[in-house]
Amino acid sequence: QVQLVESGGGSVQPGGSLRLSCAASGSDFGFNVMGWYRGEEREIVATITTSSLTNYADSVKGRFTISRDNTKNTVYLQMTSLRPEDTAVYFCNLKKYPLNFWGQGTQVTVSS
Repeated sequence: QVQLVESGGGSVQPGGSLRLSCAASGSDFGFNVMGWYRGEEREIVATITTSSLTNYADSVKGRFTISRDNTKNTVYLQMTSLRPEDTAVYFCNLKKYPLNFWGQGTQVTVSS
């Protein structure tokens, strides 16, 4: 059974930083795309392929960095210059066609 376990959420003041982690377990994933989404509508934040091709939402470009460690099946999201509008539940995602897996979500709150 595939599991995605997220960590690293929390509360921070505007301008601060947080790092999210998501570890995938339960399968030999091979080629896949991992990423982060946020909010009830699961707005895309950033994605990264097994070969480290990345994609970012315009709203986070230059502030967030996605990376991964394929040996650990883990994806990271380094968030800097955080803004109140970044407040949301952040969900980890793994896509391996035709399958799609989600983590349970981790809360990020940006407030003074």
